[in-house]
Amino acid sequence: MKRRTLDLLFSIGGLGLAVLLLVVGIVLTTNANFANTYVHDQLSAQHISFKPADKLTDEEKKADCLREYAGQKLTTGKQAECYANEFIGLHLKAIGGGKTYADLGEPQTALKEQVAQAEQAKAANLPDLQKQLAEVTAQRETVFKGETLRGLLLTSYGFSEFGRKAAQGALAMYLGAALLLLLSLAGLVHAFRTPTSETFAAPERTKEKVTT
Repeated sequence: MKRRTLDLLFSIGGLGLAVLLLVVGIVLTTNANFANTYVHDQLSAQHISFKPADKLTDEEKKADCLREYAGQKLTTGKQAECYANEFIGLHLKAIGGGKTYADLGEPQTALKEQVAQAEQAKAANLPDLQKQLAEVTAQRETVFKGETLRGLLLTSYGFSEFGRKAAQGALAMYLGAALLLLLSLAGLVHAFRTPTSETFAAPERTKEKVTT
């Protein structure tokens, strides 16, 4: 095969791959921008702000991100992760003693049964049982709201991570496209500088000795 032909084939193929990588990079960039914008708009609409630094409790100050984002508005995925895990998570442990919404369902059900039995028997401890039931019910409702908000914030964080990964992928595609473009241009330059008669990996002809 002619060396020039081979150079042209590789160069044209490289240009095609460069264009393909560029298109993929543009698609990934578009997805990354959409994810970042969507997360920012959704979080901004909630009007959530971190506590100022001077109002953080001793427990809250143990979280580096709460000190870092102190006083800021919650608008990014990383901020959402911090608020969900370090702020809401901390206070949920304090409210329910570490118990989840599902965990608090068992004592609530048990107290409801005790209240019902006490009402039938007109027991003297009925007011005390009703008070305990009200406290557990309030705890469970508060934990439910906190877990719901925490889950929504973590979902936003996960969505933002997809955007971040897409941006990293787009950068890799752009770098790959640039490298292929440079190599292809170098191949074209080499092709046009190569004599048309030059061949690639041509078999060497053996010289036969002529005997007289």
